[in-house]
Amino acid sequence: MPILQAQGLKKDYVLGGHTVSALAGVDFIVDQGEFVALMGPSGSGKSTLLHLIGGLDKPSDGEVTLAGQRLSILNDNQVTLMRRHNIGFIFQFFNLLPTLTAEENITLPLIIDGQNPRQHLDHINSLLQLVKLADRRHHKPDQLSGGEQQRVAIARALVTKPAIVLADELTGNLDSKTGAAIMDLLRQSCDELGQTIVVVTHDPRAATYADRVILLKDGLIAQHTRFGNITDRAQRLRIVMDAVEALEP
Repeated sequence: MPILQAQGLKKDYVLGGHTVSALAGVDFIVDQGEFVALMGPSGSGKSTLLHLIGGLDKPSDGEVTLAGQRLSILNDNQVTLMRRHNIGFIFQFFNLLPTLTAEENITLPLIIDGQNPRQHLDHINSLLQLVKLADRRHHKPDQLSGGEQQRVAIARALVTKPAIVLADELTGNLDSKTGAAIMDLLRQSCDELGQTIVVVTHDPRAATYADRVILLKDGLIAQHTRFGNITDRAQRLRIVMDAVEALEP
């Protein structure tokens, strides 16, 4: 069942008196529980697309439908509530509050939503176990490694049980081993929690954790790559690398 649908998405920017097209008409559907990776060269429109489907920006044309709701008919306050209740964001920079512990950072979205974290202790404890931070829950960000901080950010994105998680270059500042552990964690949240995930990445290795890879070029979808029953990571990597190389001039 589709949780996200983009129809004819276009986004233009005016720079120095010239109109620049970041997206030139993008259509795609993401099903509930699916893990999708968005790839493409710099300037291909992948981060712009993520911002549009997350309601962080408005398209110049086209429509985003999230959890059955068309974003174009919502006012700014309604879009904010839609994001709060349906979307978990994970960014390359963790944006953790330095004065709060790991657990307090994780529960912050609940507090913002007017909920009492004490009523969600079982869920919070499960998330801390999932991200392997149960013994670090009372540590503040400056007492955590980069990988641990990213895992806090992932748990924070999952704490409200959003319909979809959107991640932008979440392994960009991590070493390869830590990055692989983070992608394993997202894969696990998809498989065990039924979480829907859309990840923007430059890293072909990160893309191998997805069910499907969407390649963008010049603001358009150039290729869909589905792994199907292929589980071997090395074979998946070859498929992604071949698809990326095919886009090069």
